[in-house]
Amino acid sequence: MSRTTAIVLAAGKGTRMKSELPKVLHPCAGAPMLDHVVRAALEAGAEDAVVVVGHGREAVKAHLAARFGDRVRTAVQDEQRGTGHAVQCALPALRPEATTALLLYGDTPLVRAEDLARLLAVRETASVALLTCRVSDPRGYGRIIRDVSDRIVGIREQRDASEAERAIDEVNPGMYAVAVPFLRDALAALTPDNVQGELYLTDIVARAAQTEGVDREASSGGVADCAADANTLVGINDRAQLAAAEDALFHRIADERRRAGCTIRAGARIDVGVEVAPEAIIEHGVVLRGRTRVGPRARIDVGCVLDDVDVAADAYLQPYTVARDARIGARATTGPFAHLRPESQLDEDTKVGNFVEMKKTRLRRGAKASHLSYLGDGDVGEGANIGAGTIFCNYDGVQKHRTTIGSGAFIGSDSQLVAPVTVGAGAYVGTGTTVTKDVPADALAIGRAPQANKEGYARRLRGRMEAAKKAKP
Repeated sequence: MSRTTAIVLAAGKGTRMKSELPKVLHPCAGAPMLDHVVRAALEAGAEDAVVVVGHGREAVKAHLAARFGDRVRTAVQDEQRGTGHAVQCALPALRPEATTALLLYGDTPLVRAEDLARLLAVRETASVALLTCRVSDPRGYGRIIRDVSDRIVGIREQRDASEAERAIDEVNPGMYAVAVPFLRDALAALTPDNVQGELYLTDIVARAAQTEGVDREASSGGVADCAADANTLVGINDRAQLAAAEDALFHRIADERRRAGCTIRAGARIDVGVEVAPEAIIEHGVVLRGRTRVGPRARIDVGCVLDDVDVAADAYLQPYTVARDARIGARATTGPFAHLRPESQLDEDTKVGNFVEMKKTRLRRGAKASHLSYLGDGDVGEGANIGAGTIFCNYDGVQKHRTTIGSGAFIGSDSQLVAPVTVGAGAYVGTGTTVTKDVPADALAIGRAPQANKEGYARRLRGRMEAAKKAKP
């Protein structure tokens, strides 16, 4: 029975990224580049993976353990002696039952699982199978060398190629599926007979071609290939290339969601881990990140930014809602310009309006805060109304305290509720009140200073102010 292990080369320094972060951990559409490669390999049929690490190895190892658990192991390449040497470093980490090695690079985040699955399928006919592609500018790539029968007989690296070979536009993106017994023998036979004095992984292709027809599962036996889109096989060397790859991934993700029944406007940026249900509408300039989920028929309007947010069916997030680690219930409405901080929860049919900020607060069914309020560390009961300018005063300089609003309560505009405090069900807090003690159910709390009207005073005051202005030099 065939068993595939992916070997992902990720030991390089990536100096052109000009970053302390290891190159393969740079994010691309919501996940490090390396994650996209490992995930594609696993989706294509690899049972597990060995990632070859070097520069920044501890950070890469910690990330892989957290993200993939025991499905991904690491091997260390201490000295950079070429791609062949990197794969040699991975061999001891292969499990005894591995029959095929899928060889990949950790800086190719656009690689498609379906192309890798095709590669594994054609490997069944040869000891070595490789992806190929044609490019208009082949500079920097190894060239595919074919014989008169159109069979691949080798790969020539740019620095070692003749002028005629450099004119070849069919190139090697560096992705192979190889029979493990053949791989072990071929790697042991590598020599650094090239301009760079390195062990080239590409040399195993010539070795396989030279032994066409020999037992393919033992130590040698032919080369197979399949073509793929060059745009999906590119390696990332600097941040400009990373930005281009990320744009391509965002476009791919959006098209996948569109074909699944979602409306995704141009310019929306949806991370790879985000779920969007059919009939949802994602407008221009929306950014959906992390573990965000958008339910059926929900509408996320222009400019919204959501991180790890659960949006239920038929919710409407008006323009420029910003939310993180929050839950938005069915038919709830937010914004425009609402800010939901972590642990905010809107139940069904709730409303959070313009310039309302929430943090660790739950609005229960039908409750609303329509304008210009701060609700921190609170619980707002069903059907309660929070007037404009209301503040939950939750912080005393040392600790946070909770505010509880009962069902059907009405909080008048410009009220301050000094936590810890409870306003009972059906209670009414008059406009401009500072609430410092609990309000019983159905009670009226009012804390205004008495109003006094002084007849004619405004006219006299204006006169004094105008006279003072004229007296200035």
